[in-house]
Amino acid sequence: MNNTEQLIKEGQQYVMNTYGRLPMALVKGQGSNVWDADGKEYLDFVGGLAVTSLGHCHPKVAAAIAEQANTLIHCSNLYWIEPQIKLAKWLVEHSCMDKVFFANSGAEANEGAIKLARKYAFINSIGNSIGESPKYEIITMTKSFHGRTLATLTATGQEKFHQGYSPLPAGFKYSPFNELEALKEAITPQTCAVMVEPIQGEGGVNVATEDFLKGVRQLCDEKGLLLIFDEVQVGIGRTGTWFAYEHFGVEPDIMTLAKALGSGVPIGALLAKDRVAAAFQPGDHASTFGGNPLVCSAGLATVQAMTEEKALENAVALSQQAFNRLEELKAKYSVIRQVRGKGLMIGIELAEPGQEVVVGCQRRGLLVNCAAGNVIRLLPPLNVSEKELGQALDILEQAIAEMEQQS
Repeated sequence: MNNTEQLIKEGQQYVMNTYGRLPMALVKGQGSNVWDADGKEYLDFVGGLAVTSLGHCHPKVAAAIAEQANTLIHCSNLYWIEPQIKLAKWLVEHSCMDKVFFANSGAEANEGAIKLARKYAFINSIGNSIGESPKYEIITMTKSFHGRTLATLTATGQEKFHQGYSPLPAGFKYSPFNELEALKEAITPQTCAVMVEPIQGEGGVNVATEDFLKGVRQLCDEKGLLLIFDEVQVGIGRTGTWFAYEHFGVEPDIMTLAKALGSGVPIGALLAKDRVAAAFQPGDHASTFGGNPLVCSAGLATVQAMTEEKALENAVALSQQAFNRLEELKAKYSVIRQVRGKGLMIGIELAEPGQEVVVGCQRRGLLVNCAAGNVIRLLPPLNVSEKELGQALDILEQAIAEMEQQS
């Protein structure tokens, strides 16, 4: 087996330079732990960016993938697919939605949401007076992140992701997160939808207020707009409920999922209420690989294992322990500005750039990542043990203490 140095050298030669990678190569994972090519073990609190929410290589998910791989991997959506139907049924029965479309990623799910909102607006705008512009504009939030396709990148309310890709698609506008009055002013006769993450992940683990989301829902109802919740990172148990919208008492018209849904296999989902989903008819939207038997079997095994093993209940219990400990660290170290999040989606905002803490944790055997430049993001498995959580927070404290001493 190649060691880390050899793998990095070959990677730099053959793989496009699109990621700021740590100088390590992971080759094995089990539960909350991963091992690099040199045999060093780490606690993984990145989780593939909120993907491996049952830890690595969960036996029930791995078994379902192996069984399906030996039965039927792909057949295309020209035919009805049993695992796809079963997973769609589970999602509908556990959410406020009525219909599901499967894609391959969060970006594709969000792309589908954009298309569905515009198609719905187009259909429901027929009969408007001559000369009136059709509704096509979608308002998203500053500091949002919705994907890397050209449309979802434009929907992302962060200028740094737009640079070098002009001209960007028309029809997107940005409004400050958690500021309802600003959103009211941003709405125009061309607006068809508002798209928001209940908790912004890439933007720095920023949590929407209940008043804001309820106000957005009311605005959308008053103006005849669709409300889209991007739950790509926060959905499927990350916040301690199946879906983040449950914390706020607000139901969206469209919701997107991905990341944790397949425990690592590439799957995304676009969910909608019946009246909205009806805007899509055969030929309006498609995905060759979307919802194939393999990924849907993995998705079904994932949610079933989470249910059977009470992963959400564990996330709620350990979340409280984590926040209690982190608030103690905040009182102890001046470099910590704020601790925020829900469930096991936790952000620690620092007064300085966070990469030093990321590296300090890695050196001590813990993987974390940094969002928005100065927010350490913790995304452990939902079934993480109390002992593993304690070990991780001990390491995090050591790295933060080191930063404070050097500042």
